[in-house]
Amino acid sequence: MTHRTTRERGPLRHRILRRRDRNALLAVSLTAMTLTASGCVVVHGEREVLPTTTRAEAAEALKQFTAAYNKADAAYDGSLDADFTTGALADIDSARLKAGHVNSPDGNSGHSALEFDDVTYTIPKKAGWPRWFLADAHGNKGGDDRWLLVFTRDSLSEPFQAAYLTLVAPDAVPKFRTDKDGWAQAVPANGDRLAVSPAGLGQDYATYLKSGGAVFADGPHTSGWRTDRKKSTKPGLATQYIDEPLTAGDYAPLALRTADGGALVFFTTRYYAKETAAAGTSLPARNQDVQALTKGDVKQSLTMQFVSNQVALDPAGSGKVSVLGRIQGLTSAEGS
Repeated sequence: MTHRTTRERGPLRHRILRRRDRNALLAVSLTAMTLTASGCVVVHGEREVLPTTTRAEAAEALKQFTAAYNKADAAYDGSLDADFTTGALADIDSARLKAGHVNSPDGNSGHSALEFDDVTYTIPKKAGWPRWFLADAHGNKGGDDRWLLVFTRDSLSEPFQAAYLTLVAPDAVPKFRTDKDGWAQAVPANGDRLAVSPAGLGQDYATYLKSGGAVFADGPHTSGWRTDRKKSTKPGLATQYIDEPLTAGDYAPLALRTADGGALVFFTTRYYAKETAAAGTSLPARNQDVQALTKGDVKQSLTMQFVSNQVALDPAGSGKVSVLGRIQGLTSAEGS
């Protein structure tokens, strides 16, 4: 038997390793080609136009959110549903729970579980992230209004999180454009063929609330809200408002194409309301929740910050935008 020296074995060993490396690279390349050809999201998923989720997964996301929301509400503990909310809803919900905990550290004695039935899932086909869908449900709270919840996620490793929540009248929910398999069509933020692009809707809304204009149809969340704001300034009490859009990250507007070519758009704004009492007068008393979120001593003024999420019908071509629903929440306040 011939024994090879260490020097003799070395080159052979290196050749074997190089061959194995080439084989491994070939296997990876073939796997990648197979995944791409099959339409799998794992490889180049940002290029594939696919349903954002399955109907079963959408139902599970709503179930998980509802369970977490009820636990958090019962305990007044924002950590219990933090993994299942994001964006505007997370801001509004976490502030509500924070105030509740300050005033009732032992939990919510008036808790009543939120339940949903008669749920319709509208799931768009799209490329890239985020993946998102709309759940349209009847709740055991809010009368006959429909609960519209938009769930979103930025990767397959994350759970779906509720970013938008609004309530609208049952007959206000539009029909959506769908393909032969029932998948809906997402409208990009800069989408054309609409009265206002979804990306510009938040800024237009902020401008309208300040100055009015012809972009929005009259209603409780447009002309009605402007009227209410004017009434908030009274003798001895001045109220100033500053509105601004929130459009980045999880606050980005999300839109679905409607059957008539328009879009149902969910978008977020933030506004500040500063109340100032005239000399010799004082500000109105605030409820416990406002007090729990207020920093500083309230002497002559109180500046409150609100996050507001809206859902609007944006018509095709031209016409006025109708704001169908709006939910807002105080997120912080500061006295001076």
